[in-house]
Amino acid sequence: MTTTNDKRARARELGIDVGVMAPGPLNAITDIDGVAVGHRTLITGDDIRTGVTAVLPHSDNLFQEKVPAAIAIGNGFGKLAGYSQVNELGTIESPILLTSTLAVGSVLHGGVCYMLSRPGNEKVESVNVVVGETSDAFLSDIRSLPITAEDVYAAIDDASGGPVDEGCVGAGTGTVAFRFKGGIGTSSRIVPVSPRKQFTLGVLVQANYSGILDINGAPVGRELQQPKPDDINTPAGDGSCMIVVATDAPLQVRNLRRIAERALHGLARTGSYMRHGSGEYAIAFSTGYRIDHRRKVALTLPALVSDHVINGFFRAVVEATREAVYNAMFMATSMTGRQGRHVPAIPLDDVVRICEKYNVLNLHRKLPGDTDL
Repeated sequence: MTTTNDKRARARELGIDVGVMAPGPLNAITDIDGVAVGHRTLITGDDIRTGVTAVLPHSDNLFQEKVPAAIAIGNGFGKLAGYSQVNELGTIESPILLTSTLAVGSVLHGGVCYMLSRPGNEKVESVNVVVGETSDAFLSDIRSLPITAEDVYAAIDDASGGPVDEGCVGAGTGTVAFRFKGGIGTSSRIVPVSPRKQFTLGVLVQANYSGILDINGAPVGRELQQPKPDDINTPAGDGSCMIVVATDAPLQVRNLRRIAERALHGLARTGSYMRHGSGEYAIAFSTGYRIDHRRKVALTLPALVSDHVINGFFRAVVEATREAVYNAMFMATSMTGRQGRHVPAIPLDDVVRICEKYNVLNLHRKLPGDTDL
């Protein structure tokens, strides 16, 4: 098995088509108009490999113009700040911030300071900042608490639309997935709901979890001699995955929660079985309408997407979550960190060879499409 850094590429560039639905133009969460992603990457000395990733549902004042949202939990071994209010009220009122486990407090502080400093928030005395995490302790000195509020500001200031940096960036800097280097990854899908109407759904992941890697049904993990049965009950294989789902479809919060739950199905199809010490969370929001904090009268909602076409969103989030994980791993590079520990990048030449062996490359050319959503 090779472990050198062959040229990095996204899944589709290698001929790995996930599912049957078409991706958006960028195949990224930023295919949803207004959504922005930014990173702050910290690589210092021999033992700091960490960072912050910010996902902004829109660029206006999020506290004053909230977006509908919901959160689903797979395995709850994690420190997700802001969870209870999101699921109680069905809104997000801050950037979604991803970071390292012990940095949740620092990032929460930075997020609160950022929100209080926004023009129009001068009288705000309560704000629910959403902060998710995975542990990068294998590669980074997590106890040194290197992340500060300034790093949060830097990640938010870096946020933009367009192509998203993937791999060893931001909150994915020190992550590990399937014993290879993990990271940040993203993908999107176009969801047709009628002959003349379509929406977009995008996913961003912070991949830092274990299992036996499966790609389009090919047993890539087994072929790369990844399983280690003697390690099955050790913490070494534990980890977590944060999943952020965005869509421009005007959806009820109930259906956003259902979509978030299906994102976890996508994670399972990559080979995850949500280990005891792993935290799997999916945060789903819609940019299809906003909830004005200042409005004192009943909210007038747009026409909401019907349950009769929700299956397309379920399929889309499963496909996009899977592909986002592959993109996170494929774009990540090998890294050496704390105590000289080394995590190799997944060898893409071997991945392609295995996928060819099991006849799962370029499936869109080999199999008929499926438009029955």
